[in-house]
Formats: sequence, structure tokens, C-alpha cells
Amino acid sequence: MTPWRLVLALLTAWPAVAHAQTPDATPAAIQPAAGLEARIAGLATMLNGNGDFEAYFADGFKATIPRSRWDALVAQIKTQHGPPVKVETVIAAAPYAADVKLGFEKSVANIHLVADPAAPHKVTGLLIRSIDPRGDSAVRIAADFRKLPGKASFGVYALAPGGPVTVSELAASESMPIGSAFKLWILAEAARQTRAGLRTWSEIVPLGERSLPSGVMQRWPKGAPVTLHTLAAQMISISDNTATDTLLHRLGREQVEAMVTATGVADPQATLPVLSTIELFRLKAPANAALVANWAQAGAEGRRRILRDNAARIAATAVEPGMFGDKPLAPQVEWFASAGDMARVLDWLRRNGGEQALDILAINPGTPSAALFDYAGFKGGSEPGVIFASFLVKTKAGNWYAVTGGWTRQDGQVDNLAFASLMNRLLATVAAR
Repeated sequence: MTPWRLVLALLTAWPAVAHAQTPDATPAAIQPAAGLEARIAGLATMLNGNGDFEAYFADGFKATIPRSRWDALVAQIKTQHGPPVKVETVIAAAPYAADVKLGFEKSVANIHLVADPAAPHKVTGLLIRSIDPRGDSAVRIAADFRKLPGKASFGVYALAPGGPVTVSELAASESMPIGSAFKLWILAEAARQTRAGLRTWSEIVPLGERSLPSGVMQRWPKGAPVTLHTLAAQMISISDNTATDTLLHRLGREQVEAMVTATGVADPQATLPVLSTIELFRLKAPANAALVANWAQAGAEGRRRILRDNAARIAATAVEPGMFGDKPLAPQVEWFASAGDMARVLDWLRRNGGEQALDILAINPGTPSAALFDYAGFKGGSEPGVIFASFLVKTKAGNWYAVTGGWTRQDGQVDNLAFASLMNRLLATVAAR
């Protein structure tokens, strides 16, 4: 499946053109230059989607963030946080650099703004460090989850020696499609086999059958030699489907299925057998609609029989990304778990995965809030009508938490950005603990 793209992450990754260092001074002694003040005065207008983009930003900034990308980011911010209202505070770090709190209807953005000292003092750097909801709480977040059309759930858990302890949750025991979050089961089994001495992370594996994107390995030469570690890193960080399938078959489907139970999934029969991504794509293809009409009712053994008895037909099924439209396709063919289940998987990885597995999980932290934590690991999953996210975090105080959630609907697309905002709000409630 395609990786969960948290567009909000871009907001904390905008590069600022370096500005000259200034002599040490107390913050109170630094006053913003008139040219910077003018740019600060225009900030709300720019983040409302108005203003003169060409005149406001320097060429270097526009080369990195072109107008189309800027417009998309502004639209995203306004959708999640409402329109900008006013500049609330300004703390100058230098005559042409300042930290600005810009108030939005629902939130406050902390922005570092840099202007060129040379006239006309165009903005060379704009970094949104964070966007914090006003007066947020788990109760408010749960209320917003309930407003989502379809089925939504989440769970926030403190990870104690005896297992996850609920902090807040909504429908967290209800099974739902999880998309590529199932790849956490494969990572867990890879970690188990390496820690047991059955394999090493440096083991060379020939790249297997190509799957559909997401990922890049579908373009690599067939049979290319890659390490177990590379496969796992690609699978988790960019949700590479070809890497996933190669790793699943190398570790063994039965072994990965045993890990589903070992990590604490309450109803493993709902998701077995653990399909490879290419199997799932082929089964979802319209040509196989009759074959999978009773997939859910067949049970685990019945589904295994379908795979076994129709192996040649399934393998010959042509698939392409274009077969996925605006609505879920064969939604009964999926990987299933609950928010609580996936929190237990994360806790298993924390306790048993080892340093390498945790490092792999943290390659893509999946949130602009990662800097608020000592550790942030992530795996998500998305496809038409499905989105799921699993975060493993360690706070600055040294406390571990799992934050998981999902949203699915049968009648259309889910709003990935709205869901991302809700998950980031949950993470914000954890960061201070």
C-alpha cells in the first residue's frame, strides 16, 4: 500500500537561507529592523493565501518552495487550523531574524522568519517549528474523531512493564483495515530471527517478485542482492512493497503469522493468512471479484484454500495502480487489527526488537512533532478509504508511549490531512508527560 504521507512534515522541513551570525546580546536589546517588521506585518496575509508571492519571497526560497507547493501548504494549514488572525508576539534573534507567534482561528503557529538585510528585504527563510492547538485535550480530540464519517478509532497507551496501560482511547478494540501498518509484524519477525541467531541483518537476499509502488525497489534489477537490513529499512521508512514481499517470503509466511499472535493481536484469525502486497493487489483486481466475494466469511483456512486452489490464476492476474479509484476496492481483502492490537505490537518491538529494529522504525518518524521526543518511530498505511498510523515515542522525561489510530469508510476517500492533524494532536498530549 502507499505510505502515509504526512504533508505537515514539510512545514518543519522548510530550509532557511543562512544569515550572518550577530554578536551576543540579550534578547531585549535586539530590535527587529524596519524591513523585517514589514515582512512580519505581511505574514498573516501570505499564510491566508493572499499577498504577492513573488515580491514577498527571495529567489532562493522560491526555488525550494515554488508557488504551487506554497499554495498547497497554505491550503492545508487553513483546513486544519482555520485562517490566520494576527501576530501575537515577536522576539527578534537578530535585526533580520525573529521568532513569531502567529495566531490562527484554532491554533498558534511558532514561526522563525528571516529577511534579507538588503533592500527590498525579501524573506529568505520561513520555518514553521510547530502549530499548537488552543486548549486542546483528549476529550476534544475524541470528539473530533467521532465526527469523521465511517469508522474511526485511536488509542494512547503508557508502556509499562506489564504491558500497555490506557491513557485515552476510542473504539480501540474494534478490528479495522490497517493497510501497510501490517509491515510491523514483518519487522517484528525479522527482529526475532536476528536476535535468536537464525539470521543476521547483513544477510544477503536476492530481491524477489516486483510489486506495485509505493517504494522504489520495483525498479531495481530482478534478483538484485540486498541485505535483510536494507529490505526492512525500505519496507518501514518508505513502505516499499517489493522489499516487503521479499522479506515476508524470506522470513516465512508461517513465522510472520505466528508473530501476529505473539505480539498480542486479539483476533488473528481475522487477518490470516498474512498476504503479500502483490497477492492483495491481485485479489483486489476486478477480474477476481467473484473469487473473493466471500473472502471475509471463508475464515482463515478457507482463505488459504482460495490461495492454494487458485494460485495460477492469481499469479497471472494483471494489476496496475490505476485500478484503485476514489472508493475502496474489495475492502474485505485486507490486513486487519485494532488500535489496541497495534499498540501491543509496538510494545513488543520496544521490549524485544533490539536496537536495529528500533533504529529502522525511527528512520521516518512520520510527524513534525518528532523533535518533542527523545525517540519517535512510525509506521502507517493508506489506500482509498483506509488510513492507519502507529507511533512509538519516548518522552523527554523518559516515558514510553504508543499512539495508534485509524479511519476507514466504505463510501469514499478519507481525508489524510485531517487524520494526520488528529494524530499529531494526540502526540502533543503525550509529549509533555
